[in-house]
Amino acid sequence: MKLQFNKREPVYIQVKRHLKEQIATGKLRPGVEIPSRRELASQLDINPNTAQRAYKEMEEEGLIYTEKNLPSCVTSDTNKIEGIREELINNAIIQFLKAVEPIHLSKEEIIERIKNQYDVMSRRI
Repeated sequence: MKLQFNKREPVYIQVKRHLKEQIATGKLRPGVEIPSRRELASQLDINPNTAQRAYKEMEEEGLIYTEKNLPSCVTSDTNKIEGIREELINNAIIQFLKAVEPIHLSKEEIIERIKNQYDVMSRRI
């Protein structure tokens, strides 16, 4: 697992987002064991405390769980998983809308352009 980290936001947030994307896309399936904090830190070449912070926040959000001395696992709660998916989609939409805001497009024009690009991308797949 390799990530390209940017300097604009803390690494633990980027790690957390990456893991959320993995869960939302099904690459990390419900109930599956995830790497230990040390393993993740080694894989990503980050400080173990950074991995610990990302895992801690994900545990607080109920996205992963750790029982006693067993490895951490992805939640099996489908509502939580759907919540991750919704969060990622909404964040992407917000970023897009902020990016095009200075261009002053109407809602209809934005929707039409998205439909057109979707069609173009669908043909490539």
